[in-house]
Formats: sequence, structure tokens, C-alpha cells
Amino acid sequence: MSEPLEKRVAAMLGREVRPEVAALARQLGEQSGALAVLFYGSNLRTGSLEGVLDFYILLPGRPETGLWPRVSYREIDDAASGERLRAKIATMTLAKFAAAARGETLDTTIWARFVQPSALLWARDGAARQDVERAVGGAARTAARLAAALGPEDGRPEDFWRALFRATYRAELRVERPGRENSILEANPAHFDGLLRAALVSAGVPFADTGGRIAPRLSDAERSRLRRWWSLRRRLGKPLNLARLARATTTFDGAARYGAWKLERHTGIAVELTPWRERHPILAAPKALWGVWREMRRRT
Repeated sequence: MSEPLEKRVAAMLGREVRPEVAALARQLGEQSGALAVLFYGSNLRTGSLEGVLDFYILLPGRPETGLWPRVSYREIDDAASGERLRAKIATMTLAKFAAAARGETLDTTIWARFVQPSALLWARDGAARQDVERAVGGAARTAARLAAALGPEDGRPEDFWRALFRATYRAELRVERPGRENSILEANPAHFDGLLRAALVSAGVPFADTGGRIAPRLSDAERSRLRRWWSLRRRLGKPLNLARLARATTTFDGAARYGAWKLERHTGIAVELTPWRERHPILAAPKALWGVWREMRRRT
């Protein structure tokens, strides 16, 4: 049997990262009055400062209502390394984050994202650290229950994770290449090794474990309940994504800078950011895209 889920989560969240990233997380946490700051995404795995660093800032207070989290983009020049750090920051209360991780909301993004690797880079105090550890443990339990319901009757642990990630990607409004679920597992083998067993035990889901294969012992009633729970979230996944995208057009702080950076990264063509474009990124987008297209035509 693998080590207890709580121990696994604490070890994962306590992993070390580059000092530039840790310092930025502390800065973000202290400036926002947060309880904790989580770091996740491909840069966590690679240790690279290239691209965009992904953070979740978790605030004190009652769980918010409506659409969450609030997203922003910042560029910070790190004095120690001389690097320009780019950060995409999602902000929400820790209370709502924990509820979403437990599967108590219609959202699928929190528990599906945080069953994957993340790091707790800054916490206000020990109590906040423990609350985040419990929340991330809740994400693992939620994901494992659904994996048991959607996966095969008997299979290897990776078969259950593949079934889970395949389902969550289809439910979201995002373009992913076929087989994206495989790349998640292949990129993080140590993280997922033994995680399903630990999460099922913690969630109280019985299973047989023989020869490296798992057979969840869900009753017909429990399997049906979990599939109904998922069916509602699957149907609402894309509409929720659309609503968040619509909201982001007016609330995404730094949207113009983020869009300009993405365009230059993918095309090699710099987009001039005027004060008007900063204030009105949606209205400015057609002319900016037209300029990029013309420059690409000229170069080719």
C-alpha cells in the first residue's frame, strides 16, 4: 500500500522551486493580503522561467458567489537574476477553492487541475498551510472517486487517470490534442505512482489491488450517483467556460500585455502597446491582429 494521501500531499506541496519563483510568490501573497500562494503548470515541472508562470492566490474571507476566479497578468523584472518574469494569476478565496476541490460546486477545473502537481510556495502561517493541504487532498479524493466511476471495472491505475482526464478535457471549452491525457501521466510519473490507491483509501472507496491492477468495489447505486454527479458538470462545463471568457474581457487585468506577449511568442512579431490599447484590449484586437497578419505576409 502506498503512503497515506495526507503525507503525499504535504511532500508534493513542499517541493522546492527556483528562488526567483519563490520570491515572486511571496511578493504576490504579501501584496494581496493572501492566506497562501500555489504554483502549478509546466514551469513547475521544468524549472524554467520562460513562458508564463501560473499562480493561484488564495484569499481569506467567505466563499465568493458568481464567477471565479479573477485572472490577471503581470510582468516583473527580477533584480537578482535580471530576468523578466511573466505571471498569470488566478485569485479566489481559500474557502471557495476548498469547496470546489471537494466537488461541492459545478466547477471541474479546480479538482482536475490540483490532482496534478502543484507547490505551496507561500503561506501566511501554519494554519493556512494546513488548510491548503486539506483542500488539495480533497481534490485528489474527488478526482479518484470519479476516476473509479468512469474507468474500467479492472485496470492499471493509469487507465483510470486517462479516463478521468479524457472526460474533463471534453467537458471544458479548450482545444487539446488527442492523447493529452497521456502526456500528463508521462510528464509526472512519480507524482501519479501510488496516488490513486492513496486517494481511494482516503476517500473510503473499497477496491481490490492485485498484480498492479485495481478493481474499485463501487455499488451500483454509488456508481450511478457519481455518474449523475458528473453528467451535470459535463453538460455545464462549456457554458461555464464561455461565461468566464466573457467576464474576462472586462476583468482580465493586463489582458492587452498578455495578448501582445502571446502574439509575439507565436509569430515573432512585436505588437505596439499604446495606452488606448491597454485600456481597451477587445476594441484594439482587430487592428492589432490585422497588423500582425500584414507583417507575416510581408515576411513570407
